[in-house]
Amino acid sequence: MTWRSAKRILALAGVVLVVALGAGCGGVDGDDMAAPVRPATPADFPKSKGRSIADLRKKLGGEGPVLVPAVSQFEPGANRFGFGLFDRARAQIADAPVGIYVAPAGGGPAHGPFVARYESLEVKPQFQSRSVSSDPDAAQSLYVARLDLPRAGRYDILGVARLDDRLVTATATSAGLTVNADGAVPEVGESAPSIHTPTAAEVGGDIRRIDTREPPSSMHDVNFADVVGKEPVILLFATPELCQSRVCGPVVDVAEQVKASRGGDVKFVHQEIYNDNEVDKGFRPQVLSWKLPTEPWAFAVDRSGKVAARLEGAFSATELERAVNAALRR
Repeated sequence: MTWRSAKRILALAGVVLVVALGAGCGGVDGDDMAAPVRPATPADFPKSKGRSIADLRKKLGGEGPVLVPAVSQFEPGANRFGFGLFDRARAQIADAPVGIYVAPAGGGPAHGPFVARYESLEVKPQFQSRSVSSDPDAAQSLYVARLDLPRAGRYDILGVARLDDRLVTATATSAGLTVNADGAVPEVGESAPSIHTPTAAEVGGDIRRIDTREPPSSMHDVNFADVVGKEPVILLFATPELCQSRVCGPVVDVAEQVKASRGGDVKFVHQEIYNDNEVDKGFRPQVLSWKLPTEPWAFAVDRSGKVAARLEGAFSATELERAVNAALRR
C-alpha cells in the first residue's frame, strides 16, 4: 500500500473515529464514565467452535455498533489491534465488554474471542496541550485487543459487544485486515534505523520550526542518532496540528506525561511528519527512512539499538509505560 493510499484510508477511518471518540463523547454522561465495569473475559462471548464469521453474525443477529480499526500494519503472530466503537448515531460507546473474532477472508473457521480493553487517552491537566484542548475532534479513548494472526494473508474481522445485557455484533468499517509476512515498518527485535532528528539547539530555539504542538513538546533536546545504540529511547512520530486521524495531539500529550515520570530512565524524541510542517511539501526524510505508512507511531528502542516495542495510532499512558519498560528490559 502506498503512503498516499494508506493515509487516505486511515484518514477516512480517523474522521469517523474522532467523531465518536472526540466530539462524540457527549453520548456518554459523567455517571456512566465513572461507573465501575467488571473486566470482560473470553467466557463472556460465544466460543468460536469452528464457526465462520458469517455463522457468528447469524447466531447473534441484528445490527450493533460500528467498529473502526485504528491500526493498519500486521505481521504473523500476536498483534496489537486498536479500534473505536460507536453507535449508529456516531456517539461513543465507552467501556463496553468487547470481543474480536478473526477468520481467513472469504470463509473458514473463526478464531477468538480476543477480549479488548478500554484505554483512556486523558492526561493530567498540566500535560494537556492547547492543541488538544482547542480541538473538539481530538480522540479521547480507544479499545485495544491482542490478535493472534497465524499467517500472512487477508482476514475478516467481527466485533461482539455486550450492550444493555445483550450481545450484539460490531461491524468493522474496513474490508478486513491484511497480514504481511514481513512488513516494511521496523518490528520488535529489528535494528532501529538511525536518523538525525532536529533539536531545539539546531534551530536556534525556534522549536515551532520542528514541532506543530501548541506549546511545542519538550522532546527536542537530543538527536536520535546520537543516542540510539547507547541509551534506551522512545521515538515518537507525530504531527499534532496536521494529523489526519486527530490522534497525534493526544499521544504527544501522553508522551509528555510519561516523560515527566520516566525521563530519567529513557530519552524521549519527538519527530514531526512533514517537511517545513507543510503537507504539500511531503514527508520528512526521517519518516521515509522508517517506512511509516500512517501516523502517529511510537517506538521503544533498547540500549543496543533494537526495537523493543511499537505502537501505531492512538495509545494510552499505560501502554507507553509498558513500552518504556520493554526498552529497559531488553
